Amino acid sequence: MASTATTTVILFFLTFSLLKTTATSDSDCKGRRIHIRKLPTRFNLELLTNCSSFFPLYPDFCPHLANHGLGPKTDNRCHSWYRTDTHLLELFFHRRLLEYPCLSPNPLQSDAVFLPFYSSLDSLRFLYGPDYNVSHLHGLDLFSYLQSNDPDIWGRNNGHDHFLIMARTSWDFSQPLPEILGDENGEEIERLWGTSFLMLPEFFNLTVLTLESRAWPWQEQAIPHPTSFHPSTVGFLDSWILRVRKSRRSTLMFFAGGGGTSPTGNPNVRRSIREECGAVQNSSVVDGGRFQKLCEIVDCSNGICEHDPIRYMKPMLQASFCLQPPGETPSRRSTFDGILAGCIPVFFEDQSAKNQFQWHLPPAEYEEFSVTIPKEDVVFKGLKVVDVLMGIPRAEVRRMREKVMELIPKVMYRKHGSSLGLRAKKDAFDIAIEGTLQRIKDRLKDVSAAG
Repeated sequence: MASTATTTVILFFLTFSLLKTTATSDSDCKGRRIHIRKLPTRFNLELLTNCSSFFPLYPDFCPHLANHGLGPKTDNRCHSWYRTDTHLLELFFHRRLLEYPCLSPNPLQSDAVFLPFYSSLDSLRFLYGPDYNVSHLHGLDLFSYLQSNDPDIWGRNNGHDHFLIMARTSWDFSQPLPEILGDENGEEIERLWGTSFLMLPEFFNLTVLTLESRAWPWQEQAIPHPTSFHPSTVGFLDSWILRVRKSRRSTLMFFAGGGGTSPTGNPNVRRSIREECGAVQNSSVVDGGRFQKLCEIVDCSNGICEHDPIRYMKPMLQASFCLQPPGETPSRRSTFDGILAGCIPVFFEDQSAKNQFQWHLPPAEYEEFSVTIPKEDVVFKGLKVVDVLMGIPRAEVRRMREKVMELIPKVMYRKHGSSLGLRAKKDAFDIAIEGTLQRIKDRLKDVSAAG
């Protein structure tokens, strides 16, 4: 049985899809028309119906379907804060696209075609469920449908004008394709984590929006992790930014994350940060006539912070710098939580953000809103993070924080159905759509020139 939240989501999508069938006709839509491909519900909405018991090894995500993927409010009195699950961004992105002013009912006259395939949810059966041993097949069912149902839509540009979103990192979809099923002795080859969706030649022309991209494939582009902040009006956004600006920064640096050990026990920057922070967290310095705590840690082991923004947002509001070391993968959701709090991000490698989120965080501006400390200097040369941060002049810190606050509207995902005033401000979704359209336009131009 589908949950109440699931049923509400499905009914809304079915109703809204019938109503939203024509694009804005004015010249503002030139080069911006998007067609949402109609896919069988097994590729999206049916994946929501097993939310309470998807697989024994995966938690119940039914509560987080509320508000079309934003999750339940953190408190009934809150207007903008939700317990958002990162992996439901596909659902929410689809919902937001239904409000896009330049939707086109004709795929052959559109500038881009969106595939509403909930790839992250679909991957669960390969990652945790019965299809674990055939994860190299993930995506082939979708391609078969695109080839057999109105093949001219895909064939017009061989998929170069199609895009989709993956609410996981690219690493979860890049397991190498098996060339053989076993070695010469008939033994199975050791299976790696993930599915092979992004390794399928059939989808090499597809533009893919992910939470973290790999460095080399042209078709992947990282977009901000969804935070818990989703305002619906300019007033709610401005009220939050005012609170961020007035917040007293009583802590120099802050780190929210899990344990600092690696599976191999090798040194890593997270461990170094936890050790340094633990050594100074009870120490204070005088800054501008006020005592400032040197460091604070919030332990987010075992996912306890994932749906509880109150646990880490308050200390972020009180910190000048938020440490963003790489974890299991280079990027972190905490980067965007910290920006929302006006907390200056401290990176330890370019792959954590600078090489990832170019559309939303322009690489040329990084020195204006962030600090970069090479992780090798911290782990192997004994460089103290606290010494680097204390050496930054107060006036420079204030300028950096102002720049961080300018980024808040660009990295948040506003609530669906928001006010016209807030829609006039580009959020993470709007910037992702603009970037996708430009990338597809450039790609089609290159293909045309080469052909």
